[in-house]
Amino acid sequence: MDEDESMHRYGLHPTGADLDEVRDLLTAQIRLENRAQGDGDTELMKLCCVQLFNAGVIDDVPLIWQAKTASMDADGSIDIQLLCGSGLVRTKSFLSGQRLPEAEAALQRLIRCEAAGDFDYFSTKGHSAWYAAYYAP
Repeated sequence: MDEDESMHRYGLHPTGADLDEVRDLLTAQIRLENRAQGDGDTELMKLCCVQLFNAGVIDDVPLIWQAKTASMDADGSIDIQLLCGSGLVRTKSFLSGQRLPEAEAALQRLIRCEAAGDFDYFSTKGHSAWYAAYYAP
């Protein structure tokens, strides 16, 4: 499946079983990208992360982080804000409650990006609207 097929099938706001399919698709692309940079489709990965961001499920944060850190290309393609579909404060709280090195790395990156101004004027609604315009036909 490519980006266009995913957009056609799931749109920007998948729900229910479609969210599980998006997670599976993202997981498969992460595996490919981890194998070798360029093997995964980073644009498709980005779209999957936007779809998960729009769902706002806090448990998707580690998966989105895995996608972002799968390669240098993925890191550049997937915005740090996409970790925060449940909001910045809630995401930082969630990550600080996880006792995993990956969660600590994601939390520290969020803190650095917040200090750098990457979250100035951030809102989930505003970010969702920005992506709706970005992906508009």
